[in-house]
Amino acid sequence: MDKRRDRPNILLIMTDQQAERMRKSRGYPLDTMPFLDALAGQGVQFTSAYTANPTCMPARVSLFTGRYPSCHQVKCNAAAPAAFYSKDLLDVVKEAGYRTALCGKNHSHRRPEDFDFCRQNTHWGATDPKREGPSQKSFDRFLCSLDNGVSMGPSPGGTEEQLPYRNVSDALEFIDSADPRPFFLWLSFAEPHNPYQVPTPYFNLFPPDSLPASTPPCAGKGVRFSWLRAQWETLYGKERCDAVIRRCRSNYLGMLRLIDDQIRRLMGEMEKRGLQNDTIVVFLSDHGDFAGEYGLVRKGADLPEALVRIPMIWKGPGIEAKGDYEGCFANIVDVLPTLCDALRVSVPAGVQGESLWSVLTGRRGSGEPESIAYSETGYGGDYWSEEDELPPVCRGVHKEGAFDCLNSITQSGQVRMVRKGQWKLQYDMRAQGHLYDLSTDPFEEHDLWCDPRFEKNKYELLEALAQKCLELTDTLPVPPDRFAVKRFPQSEEKGGDAK
Repeated sequence: MDKRRDRPNILLIMTDQQAERMRKSRGYPLDTMPFLDALAGQGVQFTSAYTANPTCMPARVSLFTGRYPSCHQVKCNAAAPAAFYSKDLLDVVKEAGYRTALCGKNHSHRRPEDFDFCRQNTHWGATDPKREGPSQKSFDRFLCSLDNGVSMGPSPGGTEEQLPYRNVSDALEFIDSADPRPFFLWLSFAEPHNPYQVPTPYFNLFPPDSLPASTPPCAGKGVRFSWLRAQWETLYGKERCDAVIRRCRSNYLGMLRLIDDQIRRLMGEMEKRGLQNDTIVVFLSDHGDFAGEYGLVRKGADLPEALVRIPMIWKGPGIEAKGDYEGCFANIVDVLPTLCDALRVSVPAGVQGESLWSVLTGRRGSGEPESIAYSETGYGGDYWSEEDELPPVCRGVHKEGAFDCLNSITQSGQVRMVRKGQWKLQYDMRAQGHLYDLSTDPFEEHDLWCDPRFEKNKYELLEALAQKCLELTDTLPVPPDRFAVKRFPQSEEKGGDAK
């Protein structure tokens, strides 16, 4: 630790829509992110980490506020003005004397001007094209042309045109700025989220025909899964659909390796600057991606492990090198209270996550790690039925790629999940449930809800879910006009699934 400071730097590395299962250290047959796997061995990798909601903005607001969407009130990708909380992570680090930066994708309730340094981009390139060169601008036009779809050939340009390379270059510019204060850097990659594209040499690093087998289309998962599959078949053609999804999956894995190489580059540069022992590094994603499972890509339906499980790795001063840690569940809402413990500052009012600092350091912390995992989704109201008029997004034939998987059909209603030990339960507002034994059925293909042999397990999880929902009754019950809560106007980014 630099003797001029008594607090470490904080590097928060986030990917967008990264499936937790698709790394060799997590049991995947292909070696997609070797550097990240090695980094995990130098710190703590939570093997059972979950998102609060498998949607970009709700998850990111949960990260910053330490609150679940049912309480911070941001339940979709266009609801930033609804954000309800007392103080968030940015407030905490600023009050602790940190200089702050965002390099990459935002899509939170925070605005660019809230950071001391901001170089922002979306899935279509930089938001400030004036500072980019001709090759970067050309590549950004290519991203826009994909319209959230998939590139069936290598992307134009090379690695240096790709957003992860540009994000890391921006991050290094911020790190090197002359300022003696400790830094908080949110390095937020827009990948491996769609559009699924990657340049040579990553394009055929994991060829489509050599990929591990995936679960069959829908696999008895219910009407929203089968409806989503029907949309992809409409987009790509029924005969061509599986081949296109394999290409999406191949590109997705290539994007993981591209990101891994850029994390390697950043950490190498930080080591040259003598920052490796002075910085808490947190790596996680906002949520997962089907990435070919159930014959689907992207996200949108319910709370399967493919969408709600996230990678989460902690490394830095005071954190033990435990490697894989299976002793508790972790959640994206736990990041804020954990960093509060690390910085020895008070946890803001209304935070619902629990500090993981005692696990990370082997010391007693201010909270106890969770014995259950919990996640939620849904706008509210009732489900769309076959008798309802379809919303505009679903009418007619879609333009290839131009389909938002987060829409009034997939996001209507309220769905909750709880996991305890090997057992997982999903339940909705219609009292419809699903029960899975993840030890024997990790992809949730065999629903045990109606099996009388598992009645005891079902009711034990229903009780745990009821208790959790009551526990999460908002801890900020005072009306907003009588409490110093923050509500920010919507950020200037495109809406829809593109976040």
